Amino acid sequence: MNVTIIGASGGIGNAVVNLLSEQDSIEHILACGRSEISHKAPKVEHHPIDLTDEDAIEKAAKRAAEIGPQDLVFVTSGFLHNGDIHPEKAIRDLSIKGFEQNFAINTIGPAMVAKHFLPIMRKNERSVFACLSARVGSISDNGLGGWYAYRASKAALNMVLKNLSIEAARRYKQMIILGLHPGTVDSALSKPFQGNVKESKLFTPHYSAERLLDVIQNAKIENSGDIIAWDGQRIEY
Repeated sequence: MNVTIIGASGGIGNAVVNLLSEQDSIEHILACGRSEISHKAPKVEHHPIDLTDEDAIEKAAKRAAEIGPQDLVFVTSGFLHNGDIHPEKAIRDLSIKGFEQNFAINTIGPAMVAKHFLPIMRKNERSVFACLSARVGSISDNGLGGWYAYRASKAALNMVLKNLSIEAARRYKQMIILGLHPGTVDSALSKPFQGNVKESKLFTPHYSAERLLDVIQNAKIENSGDIIAWDGQRIEY
């Protein structure tokens, strides 16, 4: 099997690369990220990528195509905050910059990955295109409000994935499209917001990656377009 991991330098992405590198069935892992990762397994190859640059995404896809048909493409990148942008608590906190950055990484980037990678994925056998989504992207599950840009960007991602699943069903009969909720993971993304999270609900990247790979492995064609949590439970849109 050939695998591409987008966001391989992040917490979950790096854990996914480590776990897949131990599986004999995996022949090659294209580990794409803005920061280079070094790995002892010869099957892991680093390739630079910037989700805000379509040319960079296309170059990564061309390298993946040279390797061979991809069995799994997993977008593990995500954006919630940086030094200037923080999740909004109220409408007074909204900013164009916040919406632009959230949508660039959480919605537009994965959509461009799909544009360039779906055509090079395995056609006549099972393949999976997966992206990290989030439970807070569910409109029906939103009872707290806040986090406008992040919630909206993940809800938009869910719509992109649903659209992809419909198109894939027509063109790539064995392809499964998934959105995955990793739970609250102890990472730079969640670090400022862990105060109210129970210890039992704060996962290591390794644990979350294990659970997500289980979900991917167990997914069936009828799950295409679904948003599924780390525990295998489907999340309503």
